[in-house]
Amino acid sequence: MTLIAAPASAAQAVRLQYRTSAPGATTAQAEPWLRLFNTGTTAIPLGQVKIRYYLTGTETYRFACSWAVIGCATITGRFAPQEGGEQYLEVGFTSGTLNPGQDTGDMQLRFYRADWQPFQQGDDYSYGSNTAYADWDKVTVYVDGQLAWGTPHGTEPEPEPDPDLEEPGGTGELFDDFTYTGPADPRLAQRGWTVRSASGGPGVPGATWSPSAVSFPGGLLTLDSSTDGTAAGTVHTELSTAQRKFHEGTYAARVRFSDAPVSGPDGEHVVQTFFTITPLRYDLDPDYGELDFEYLPNGGWGEPSSILYTTSWETYRNEPWLAVNTHTEERASFAGWHDLVIQVSGGRIKYYVDGRLFADHGGDYYPETPMWIMFNQWFIDLQGASGTRTYRQQVDYVYFSANEVVSPATVSARVAELRAAGTAFKDTVPTP
Repeated sequence: MTLIAAPASAAQAVRLQYRTSAPGATTAQAEPWLRLFNTGTTAIPLGQVKIRYYLTGTETYRFACSWAVIGCATITGRFAPQEGGEQYLEVGFTSGTLNPGQDTGDMQLRFYRADWQPFQQGDDYSYGSNTAYADWDKVTVYVDGQLAWGTPHGTEPEPEPDPDLEEPGGTGELFDDFTYTGPADPRLAQRGWTVRSASGGPGVPGATWSPSAVSFPGGLLTLDSSTDGTAAGTVHTELSTAQRKFHEGTYAARVRFSDAPVSGPDGEHVVQTFFTITPLRYDLDPDYGELDFEYLPNGGWGEPSSILYTTSWETYRNEPWLAVNTHTEERASFAGWHDLVIQVSGGRIKYYVDGRLFADHGGDYYPETPMWIMFNQWFIDLQGASGTRTYRQQVDYVYFSANEVVSPATVSARVAELRAAGTAFKDTVPTP
Protein backbone atom coordinates (compact mmCIF):
# COMPACT_ATOMS: atom_id res chain seq x y z
CA MET A 1 0.00 0.00 0.00
CA THR A 2 1.15 3.54 -0.68
CA LEU A 3 1.13 6.04 2.14
CA ILE A 4 0.51 9.71 1.50
CA ALA A 5 1.83 10.68 4.92
CA ALA A 6 5.47 11.09 5.69
CA PRO A 7 6.60 9.89 9.11
CA ALA A 8 6.44 12.37 11.98
CA SER A 9 10.24 12.21 11.78
CA ALA A 10 12.76 9.83 10.32
CA ALA A 11 13.71 8.81 13.83
CA GLN A 12 10.10 8.19 14.87
CA ALA A 13 8.76 6.07 12.00
CA VAL A 14 5.94 3.58 12.53
CA ARG A 15 4.00 0.96 10.60
CA LEU A 16 0.62 -0.48 11.46
CA GLN A 17 -0.91 -3.84 10.60
CA TYR A 18 -4.59 -4.76 10.79
CA ARG A 19 -6.77 -7.84 10.70
CA THR A 20 -10.27 -8.63 11.93
CA SER A 21 -11.81 -11.54 13.75
CA ALA A 22 -15.31 -10.42 12.69
CA PRO A 23 -15.09 -10.16 8.89
CA GLY A 24 -18.80 -9.92 8.08
CA ALA A 25 -20.11 -6.68 6.59
CA THR A 26 -22.92 -6.76 9.19
CA THR A 27 -21.89 -7.57 12.74
CA ALA A 28 -22.90 -7.36 16.38
CA GLN A 29 -19.47 -5.94 17.16
CA ALA A 30 -16.48 -4.84 15.12
CA GLU A 31 -13.22 -6.53 16.07
CA PRO A 32 -10.19 -4.66 14.70
CA TRP A 33 -6.93 -6.33 15.77
CA LEU A 34 -3.87 -4.12 15.46
CA ARG A 35 -0.08 -4.36 15.67
CA LEU A 36 2.10 -1.25 15.77
CA PHE A 37 5.74 -1.42 14.68
CA ASN A 38 8.54 1.03 15.46
CA THR A 39 10.52 1.21 12.21
CA GLY A 40 12.55 4.24 13.27
CA THR A 41 15.77 4.67 15.19
CA THR A 42 14.55 6.05 18.53
CA ALA A 43 12.24 4.78 21.24
CA ILE A 44 8.64 6.08 21.11
CA PRO A 45 6.73 6.67 24.36
CA LEU A 46 3.35 5.07 23.74
CA GLY A 47 1.72 7.94 25.60
CA GLN A 48 2.54 10.05 22.52
CA VAL A 49 0.75 7.66 20.14
CA LYS A 50 -2.86 7.91 18.92
CA ILE A 51 -4.39 5.41 16.47
CA ARG A 52 -7.57 6.36 14.60
CA TYR A 53 -10.05 3.89 13.09
CA TYR A 54 -12.69 5.65 10.96
CA LEU A 55 -16.32 4.57 10.80
CA THR A 56 -19.61 5.77 9.35
CA GLY A 57 -22.68 6.83 11.32
CA THR A 58 -23.49 8.77 14.47
CA GLU A 59 -24.60 5.86 16.66
CA THR A 60 -23.23 5.61 20.18
CA TYR A 61 -20.59 2.91 20.53
CA ARG A 62 -18.72 1.30 23.39
CA PHE A 63 -15.02 0.38 23.20
CA ALA A 64 -13.37 -2.67 24.76
CA CYS A 65 -10.04 -4.43 24.70
CA SER A 66 -10.37 -8.22 24.72
CA TRP A 67 -6.67 -9.05 25.05
CA ALA A 68 -3.34 -7.41 24.33
CA VAL A 69 0.30 -8.43 24.63
CA ILE A 70 1.06 -5.06 26.24
CA GLY A 71 -1.95 -5.36 28.55
CA CYS A 72 -5.48 -4.02 28.09
CA ALA A 73 -5.04 -1.86 31.18
CA THR A 74 -2.65 0.37 29.22
CA ILE A 75 -5.02 0.85 26.24
CA THR A 76 -7.72 3.53 26.05
CA GLY A 77 -10.44 4.16 23.47
CA ARG A 78 -12.76 7.08 22.76
CA PHE A 79 -15.11 8.00 19.90
CA ALA A 80 -14.88 11.45 18.31
CA PRO A 81 -17.56 12.83 15.95
CA GLN A 82 -16.73 14.18 12.50
CA GLU A 83 -18.74 16.24 10.06
CA GLY A 84 -21.02 14.46 7.62
CA GLY A 85 -22.33 11.79 9.99
CA GLU A 86 -18.99 10.07 10.58
CA GLN A 87 -16.72 9.47 13.54
CA TYR A 88 -13.54 7.72 14.52
CA LEU A 89 -12.33 5.51 17.33
CA GLU A 90 -9.13 6.90 18.80
CA VAL A 91 -6.97 4.35 20.59
CA GLY A 92 -4.37 5.64 23.03
CA PHE A 93 -1.99 4.36 25.67
CA THR A 94 -1.46 5.26 29.31
CA SER A 95 2.11 3.96 29.56
CA GLY A 96 4.83 1.95 27.84
CA THR A 97 7.64 2.46 25.35
CA LEU A 98 8.07 1.02 21.87
CA ASN A 99 11.75 0.58 21.12
CA PRO A 100 13.26 0.54 17.59
CA GLY A 101 12.58 -2.76 15.82
CA GLN A 102 9.87 -3.76 18.30
CA ASP A 103 6.11 -4.06 17.89
CA THR A 104 3.24 -4.07 20.34
CA GLY A 105 2.13 -7.59 19.47
CA ASP A 106 -1.58 -8.33 19.20
CA MET A 107 -4.02 -5.69 20.40
CA GLN A 108 -7.38 -7.46 20.15
CA LEU A 109 -9.85 -4.59 20.21
CA ARG A 110 -13.59 -4.44 19.68
CA PHE A 111 -16.48 -1.99 19.72
CA TYR A 112 -20.24 -2.37 19.64
CA ARG A 113 -23.38 -0.25 19.66
CA ALA A 114 -24.50 0.89 23.09
CA ASP A 115 -27.91 -0.71 22.44
CA TRP A 116 -26.27 -3.92 21.19
CA GLN A 117 -28.06 -3.74 17.85
CA PRO A 118 -26.27 -5.18 14.77
CA PHE A 119 -24.70 -2.59 12.50
CA GLN A 120 -23.09 -2.27 9.08
CA GLN A 121 -19.31 -2.08 9.20
CA GLY A 122 -18.81 -2.82 5.51
CA ASP A 123 -19.04 0.88 4.64
CA ASP A 124 -16.59 1.99 7.34
CA TYR A 125 -13.49 3.59 5.85
CA SER A 126 -11.07 1.64 8.05
CA TYR A 127 -12.82 -1.72 7.78
CA GLY A 128 -11.23 -4.61 5.93
CA SER A 129 -12.38 -8.23 5.75
CA ASN A 130 -8.87 -9.71 5.92
CA THR A 131 -8.38 -12.18 8.75
CA ALA A 132 -4.58 -12.22 8.44
CA TYR A 133 -2.38 -9.29 9.42
CA ALA A 134 -1.42 -6.88 6.63
CA ASP A 135 -0.08 -3.33 6.47
CA TRP A 136 -3.14 -1.07 6.58
CA ASP A 137 -3.09 2.61 5.65
CA LYS A 138 -6.82 3.17 6.28
CA VAL A 139 -6.03 3.30 10.00
CA THR A 140 -3.87 6.30 10.90
CA VAL A 141 -1.19 6.70 13.55
CA TYR A 142 -0.22 10.00 15.12
CA VAL A 143 3.00 10.43 17.11
CA ASP A 144 3.17 13.49 19.34
CA GLY A 145 0.29 15.05 17.38
CA GLN A 146 1.88 14.51 13.95
CA LEU A 147 0.59 12.09 11.30
CA ALA A 148 3.10 9.23 11.09
CA TRP A 149 1.19 6.53 9.19
CA GLY A 150 -1.87 6.15 7.01
CA THR A 151 -4.33 8.20 5.02
CA PRO A 152 -6.76 10.20 7.21
CA HIS A 153 -10.46 10.29 6.42
CA GLY A 154 -12.91 13.12 7.07
CA THR A 155 -12.31 16.13 9.25
CA GLU A 156 -9.32 16.04 11.56
CA PRO A 157 -9.39 18.22 14.69
CA GLU A 158 -6.34 20.18 15.68
CA PRO A 159 -4.19 18.41 18.27
CA GLU A 160 -4.92 19.66 21.78
CA PRO A 161 -2.29 22.12 22.98
CA ASP A 162 0.25 21.15 25.59
CA PRO A 163 -1.18 22.41 28.91
CA ASP A 164 2.33 23.20 30.13
CA LEU A 165 2.80 25.63 27.23
CA GLU A 166 -0.63 27.27 27.11
CA GLU A 167 -1.07 30.59 28.92
CA PRO A 168 -4.38 32.39 29.43
CA GLY A 169 -5.16 34.24 26.24
CA GLY A 170 -8.81 35.15 26.62
CA THR A 171 -10.44 38.47 27.42
CA GLY A 172 -11.44 37.60 30.98
CA GLU A 173 -11.82 34.69 33.39
CA LEU A 174 -14.41 33.52 35.89
CA PHE A 175 -13.45 31.07 38.61
CA ASP A 176 -15.39 30.16 41.74
CA ASP A 177 -14.40 27.57 44.33
CA PHE A 178 -17.81 27.84 46.07
CA THR A 179 -16.43 28.64 49.52
CA TYR A 180 -19.64 30.12 50.93
CA THR A 181 -21.33 29.71 54.29
CA GLY A 182 -24.81 29.13 52.86
CA PRO A 183 -27.47 30.42 50.47
CA ALA A 184 -27.77 33.70 52.42
CA ASP A 185 -24.03 34.46 52.29
CA PRO A 186 -23.88 38.09 51.02
CA ARG A 187 -20.79 37.28 48.95
CA LEU A 188 -22.96 35.26 46.56
CA ALA A 189 -24.78 38.35 45.35
CA GLN A 190 -21.61 40.43 45.51
CA ARG A 191 -19.90 37.94 43.22
CA GLY A 192 -22.76 37.77 40.74
CA TRP A 193 -24.74 34.70 41.81
CA THR A 194 -28.48 34.24 42.30
CA VAL A 195 -30.01 31.39 44.31
CA ARG A 196 -33.40 30.81 42.72
CA SER A 197 -36.60 31.21 44.68
CA ALA A 198 -38.98 32.23 41.89
CA SER A 199 -41.63 29.74 40.78
CA GLY A 200 -42.03 28.36 37.28
CA GLY A 201 -40.44 25.84 34.94
CA PRO A 202 -38.77 23.64 34.17
CA GLY A 203 -40.07 20.58 35.93
CA VAL A 204 -43.13 19.73 38.01
CA PRO A 205 -45.75 22.51 37.87
CA GLY A 206 -46.40 23.95 41.32
CA ALA A 207 -43.06 22.83 42.75
CA THR A 208 -40.98 25.18 44.94
CA TRP A 209 -37.52 26.46 44.04
CA SER A 210 -35.97 26.60 47.47
CA PRO A 211 -32.79 28.52 48.44
CA SER A 212 -32.73 26.62 51.74
CA ALA A 213 -32.04 23.39 49.81
CA VAL A 214 -28.81 24.91 48.43
CA SER A 215 -25.69 24.62 50.59
CA PHE A 216 -21.89 24.72 50.36
CA PRO A 217 -20.41 22.07 52.70
CA GLY A 218 -16.64 21.81 52.34
CA GLY A 219 -16.65 24.28 49.45
CA LEU A 220 -19.01 22.18 47.31
CA LEU A 221 -22.11 23.68 45.76
CA THR A 222 -24.75 21.19 46.88
CA LEU A 223 -28.23 21.00 45.36
CA ASP A 224 -30.64 18.83 47.40
CA SER A 225 -33.89 18.42 45.49
CA SER A 226 -36.69 16.40 47.06
CA THR A 227 -40.25 15.22 46.56
CA ASP A 228 -42.92 13.39 48.52
CA GLY A 229 -44.80 12.50 45.34
CA THR A 230 -46.92 15.65 45.31
CA ALA A 231 -46.36 18.97 43.55
CA ALA A 232 -46.76 20.88 46.84
CA GLY A 233 -44.14 18.66 48.43
CA THR A 234 -41.61 18.94 45.59
CA VAL A 235 -38.48 21.11 45.93
CA HIS A 236 -36.23 22.09 43.01
CA THR A 237 -32.85 23.85 43.31
CA GLU A 238 -30.85 26.25 41.14
CA LEU A 239 -27.81 28.53 41.22
CA SER A 240 -27.35 31.00 38.35
CA THR A 241 -25.12 33.88 37.40
CA ALA A 242 -26.98 37.18 37.70
CA GLN A 243 -25.49 38.64 34.53
CA ARG A 244 -25.78 37.37 30.98
CA LYS A 245 -22.21 38.07 29.95
CA PHE A 246 -20.94 34.66 28.83
CA HIS A 247 -20.78 33.87 25.14
CA GLU A 248 -17.84 32.55 23.14
CA GLY A 249 -15.06 30.85 25.05
CA THR A 250 -14.63 27.83 27.30
CA TYR A 251 -16.99 26.78 30.10
CA ALA A 252 -15.97 24.15 32.64
CA ALA A 253 -17.17 22.63 35.89
CA ARG A 254 -16.41 19.59 37.99
CA VAL A 255 -19.80 18.02 38.74
CA ARG A 256 -20.89 15.08 40.81
CA PHE A 257 -23.92 13.27 39.44
CA SER A 258 -25.78 10.70 41.54
CA ASP A 259 -27.86 7.68 40.61
CA ALA A 260 -29.57 7.07 43.96
CA PRO A 261 -31.20 9.45 46.44
CA VAL A 262 -29.39 10.31 49.66
CA SER A 263 -32.61 9.38 51.44
CA GLY A 264 -35.92 7.77 50.57
CA PRO A 265 -36.93 5.37 47.79
CA ASP A 266 -35.36 5.63 44.33
CA GLY A 267 -37.08 5.89 40.97
CA GLU A 268 -37.86 9.56 40.31
CA HIS A 269 -37.19 11.13 36.93
CA VAL A 270 -34.70 13.74 38.11
CA VAL A 271 -32.52 15.99 35.90
CA GLN A 272 -29.04 17.06 37.07
CA THR A 273 -27.47 19.84 35.02
CA PHE A 274 -24.69 22.24 34.05
CA PHE A 275 -25.75 24.61 31.27
CA THR A 276 -25.81 28.07 29.73
CA ILE A 277 -28.95 29.85 28.56
CA THR A 278 -30.42 32.99 26.98
CA PRO A 279 -34.08 33.76 27.86
CA LEU A 280 -36.81 33.09 25.33
CA ARG A 281 -38.59 36.41 24.69
CA TYR A 282 -41.29 34.89 22.50
CA ASP A 283 -42.04 31.63 20.66
CA LEU A 284 -39.24 30.61 18.30
CA ASP A 285 -37.12 33.61 19.34
CA PRO A 286 -34.04 33.39 17.05
CA ASP A 287 -31.81 34.98 19.72
CA TYR A 288 -32.54 32.21 22.21
CA GLY A 289 -29.64 29.92 23.00
CA GLU A 290 -28.95 27.04 25.38
CA LEU A 291 -26.05 24.62 25.80
CA ASP A 292 -26.81 21.71 28.14
CA PHE A 293 -25.25 18.91 30.07
CA GLU A 294 -28.29 17.02 31.45
CA TYR A 295 -27.99 13.74 33.34
CA LEU A 296 -31.10 11.62 33.97
CA PRO A 297 -30.10 8.83 36.39
CA ASN A 298 -33.50 7.12 36.21
CA GLY A 299 -34.39 8.05 32.68
CA GLY A 300 -37.35 10.15 31.63
CA TRP A 301 -38.57 11.74 28.40
CA GLY A 302 -39.22 8.21 27.15
CA GLU A 303 -35.84 6.83 28.23
CA PRO A 304 -35.99 3.83 30.58
CA SER A 305 -32.69 4.25 32.46
CA SER A 306 -29.55 6.35 32.96
CA ILE A 307 -28.69 8.72 30.10
CA LEU A 308 -26.45 11.78 29.68
CA TYR A 309 -27.52 14.37 27.13
CA THR A 310 -25.58 17.22 25.59
CA THR A 311 -28.04 19.48 23.79
CA SER A 312 -27.51 22.65 21.75
CA TRP A 313 -30.59 24.77 21.17
CA GLU A 314 -31.52 27.20 18.41
CA THR A 315 -34.99 27.98 19.83
CA TYR A 316 -38.34 26.43 20.83
CA ARG A 317 -42.09 26.95 21.05
CA ASN A 318 -43.93 25.89 24.20
CA GLU A 319 -47.51 25.44 22.89
CA PRO A 320 -47.76 23.35 20.82
CA TRP A 321 -44.31 22.06 21.71
CA LEU A 322 -41.65 22.46 19.04
CA ALA A 323 -37.95 21.99 19.86
CA VAL A 324 -35.28 23.23 17.48
CA ASN A 325 -32.17 21.59 18.84
CA THR A 326 -29.56 18.90 18.29
CA HIS A 327 -28.31 16.48 20.89
CA THR A 328 -25.83 13.72 21.57
CA GLU A 329 -26.43 11.15 24.28
CA GLU A 330 -24.91 8.12 25.97
CA ARG A 331 -27.04 5.57 27.76
CA ALA A 332 -24.89 4.65 30.75
CA SER A 333 -24.43 5.53 34.40
CA PHE A 334 -22.42 8.70 34.97
CA ALA A 335 -22.65 8.59 38.76
CA GLY A 336 -19.65 10.23 40.42
CA TRP A 337 -17.38 13.18 39.73
CA HIS A 338 -16.88 14.33 36.12
CA ASP A 339 -14.94 17.15 34.49
CA LEU A 340 -17.35 18.84 32.06
CA VAL A 341 -16.13 21.30 29.41
CA ILE A 342 -17.94 23.24 26.67
CA GLN A 343 -15.90 25.04 24.02
CA VAL A 344 -17.80 27.67 22.00
CA SER A 345 -15.74 29.05 19.12
CA GLY A 346 -15.67 29.41 15.35
CA GLY A 347 -19.21 28.19 14.80
CA ARG A 348 -18.67 24.92 16.70
CA ILE A 349 -19.81 23.79 20.16
CA LYS A 350 -17.67 20.99 21.59
CA TYR A 351 -18.65 19.11 24.72
CA TYR A 352 -16.06 17.13 26.70
CA VAL A 353 -16.54 14.63 29.53
CA ASP A 354 -13.39 13.78 31.50
CA GLY A 355 -11.21 14.97 28.62
CA ARG A 356 -13.10 12.91 26.04
CA LEU A 357 -14.81 14.69 23.16
CA PHE A 358 -18.45 13.76 23.76
CA ALA A 359 -20.21 15.90 21.13
CA ASP A 360 -19.51 18.42 18.37
CA HIS A 361 -22.43 20.63 17.29
CA GLY A 362 -22.69 23.72 15.11
CA GLY A 363 -24.67 25.39 12.37
CA ASP A 364 -27.99 26.93 13.44
CA TYR A 365 -27.45 25.71 17.01
CA TYR A 366 -24.47 28.00 17.65
CA PRO A 367 -25.41 30.65 20.26
CA GLU A 368 -25.86 34.20 18.94
CA THR A 369 -26.16 36.10 22.24
CA PRO A 370 -24.61 36.21 25.74
CA MET A 371 -25.90 33.66 28.25
CA TRP A 372 -26.20 32.92 31.96
CA ILE A 373 -24.30 30.02 33.54
CA MET A 374 -26.53 27.74 35.63
CA PHE A 375 -26.66 24.59 37.71
CA ASN A 376 -29.99 23.11 38.68
CA GLN A 377 -31.69 19.86 39.71
CA TRP A 378 -35.37 19.25 39.09
CA PHE A 379 -38.01 16.57 38.57
CA ILE A 380 -39.55 15.95 35.15
CA ASP A 381 -42.69 14.41 36.64
CA LEU A 382 -43.80 12.53 39.74
CA GLN A 383 -43.89 8.75 40.11
CA GLY A 384 -46.35 8.73 43.00
CA ALA A 385 -44.28 6.70 45.46
CA SER A 386 -44.85 7.30 49.16
CA GLY A 387 -42.21 8.83 51.39
CA THR A 388 -39.90 11.79 50.79
CA ARG A 389 -36.77 11.19 48.72
CA THR A 390 -33.88 13.60 48.23
CA TYR A 391 -31.42 13.62 45.33
CA ARG A 392 -28.09 15.42 45.53
CA GLN A 393 -25.96 17.07 42.86
CA GLN A 394 -22.65 18.72 43.76
CA VAL A 395 -20.24 21.09 42.00
CA ASP A 396 -16.60 21.50 42.97
CA TYR A 397 -15.82 24.59 40.86
CA VAL A 398 -16.86 26.58 37.81
CA TYR A 399 -14.47 28.15 35.29
CA PHE A 400 -14.92 30.28 32.18
CA SER A 401 -12.41 31.91 29.82
CA ALA A 402 -13.90 34.45 27.44
CA ASN A 403 -13.02 34.26 23.74
CA GLU A 404 -10.50 31.46 24.23
CA VAL A 405 -10.54 27.75 23.43
CA VAL A 406 -9.02 25.97 26.42
CA SER A 407 -8.33 22.24 26.38
CA PRO A 408 -9.77 20.14 29.23
CA ALA A 409 -6.25 19.36 30.46
CA THR A 410 -5.42 23.06 30.56
CA VAL A 411 -8.63 23.85 32.45
CA SER A 412 -7.57 21.38 35.15
CA ALA A 413 -4.07 22.88 35.25
CA ARG A 414 -5.39 26.43 35.57
CA VAL A 415 -7.83 25.50 38.33
CA ALA A 416 -5.00 23.79 40.21
CA GLU A 417 -2.87 26.93 39.87
CA LEU A 418 -5.67 29.17 41.11
CA ARG A 419 -6.22 26.96 44.12
CA ALA A 420 -2.50 26.72 44.84
CA ALA A 421 -2.40 30.52 44.88
CA GLY A 422 -5.27 30.62 47.38
CA THR A 423 -7.73 32.13 44.88
CA ALA A 424 -11.31 31.26 45.86
CA PHE A 425 -12.98 33.61 43.39
CA LYS A 426 -12.01 35.59 40.29
CA ASP A 427 -14.13 37.45 37.75
CA THR A 428 -12.52 39.57 35.05
CA VAL A 429 -15.13 38.80 32.37
CA PRO A 430 -16.35 42.11 30.96
CA THR A 431 -20.04 42.94 30.85
CA PRO A 432 -21.24 43.39 27.23
